[in-house]
Amino acid sequence: MPIVTVERKILKKNDEIASENREIFSKNNIYTLNLLSSPGSGKTTLLEKTLSLLNKSLNVAVVEGDVQTDNDAQRIAVLNVPVVQIVTNGGCHLEAKLVQSAFQSFDIKNLDLLIIENVGNLVCPASYDLGENKKVVLLSTTEGDDKPLKYPSMFRVSDVMIINKIDLLEYVDFSVESVKKNALSINPELKIFEISCKTGEGIEDWIKWLKNEI
Repeated sequence: MPIVTVERKILKKNDEIASENREIFSKNNIYTLNLLSSPGSGKTTLLEKTLSLLNKSLNVAVVEGDVQTDNDAQRIAVLNVPVVQIVTNGGCHLEAKLVQSAFQSFDIKNLDLLIIENVGNLVCPASYDLGENKKVVLLSTTEGDDKPLKYPSMFRVSDVMIINKIDLLEYVDFSVESVKKNALSINPELKIFEISCKTGEGIEDWIKWLKNEI
């Protein structure tokens, strides 16, 4: 079983570095979020909305992860938020070492919140601890309400689930109650928010929760 052995060694090393990250974050009172979703769910748009409401009251920095391009980092930089782009060149997830290298660019002694926007993927990132306080999984109403059943590991390790694009509910075959039921059957402790990044509905509840956490 050499493949399993290699995978365990990789995860063990990642967990060690994640512990180092967590210690650094804790020592410097930095609250850290790992934002996860499949491509197109609206992670970056949610991030833009969140930063526009938090940036005046908190010192925030962002680590962007993507397979190619720095498009998302450019969108965040417009908001005058410190941001570092990690391009994985095909890699389907961020690792703790990549995050550790990225946050060296920030003034961590004057940072309140670090948000890591992971690569769009509901499989690989579930296995990799980055040292964050909370994992936040985002899904949209255009994806189907069976996502938690198809990707249980992601929802099992997450602390928060955000249902985005609720403004499209009348146009899509998606049940909010079903997706909640499916997700809570896997992880009864999930905190759930229903939002629309387009209309702003539900965003205030998300921001209030986040401020209380910080």
